[in-house]
Amino acid sequence: MKGYHFELSFEVRDYECDIQGVVNNAVYMNYLEHARHELLKAIGYDFAALNRENILPMVYKAELEYKKSLVSGDDFSVKIRVEKEGLLKAVFFQDIIKSNSDLILKAKITAVVIANGKPISPDQFLEPVYKLKQN
Repeated sequence: MKGYHFELSFEVRDYECDIQGVVNNAVYMNYLEHARHELLKAIGYDFAALNRENILPMVYKAELEYKKSLVSGDDFSVKIRVEKEGLLKAVFFQDIIKSNSDLILKAKITAVVIANGKPISPDQFLEPVYKLKQN
């Protein structure tokens, strides 16, 4: 997929693997979430500070397609492209790609932003993302 807005590199740690020796399926959600939080930091927002201000970006729906497994020591990156859907949703298309270019996982994470108990437009977050260098 071309046109990523953000990329974050990782290395699989031993404790993230299950008895089969591969990364446990639930751990991939942690990788995806951490990359989204780092994207927020890259555009000048802090997730914890937003929470203190009662602005709550949250996952509405998560769709994951597992293609291959990662094992301890693997280097990989999470690449993100963001689009707006309708008036109130932001969609994060996230790919986990191993350093040898193998596609490990494709995710579509739909998020909403709640401020003071009501949904708001994600535009204040999306506009700075769109200004990031796309690669």
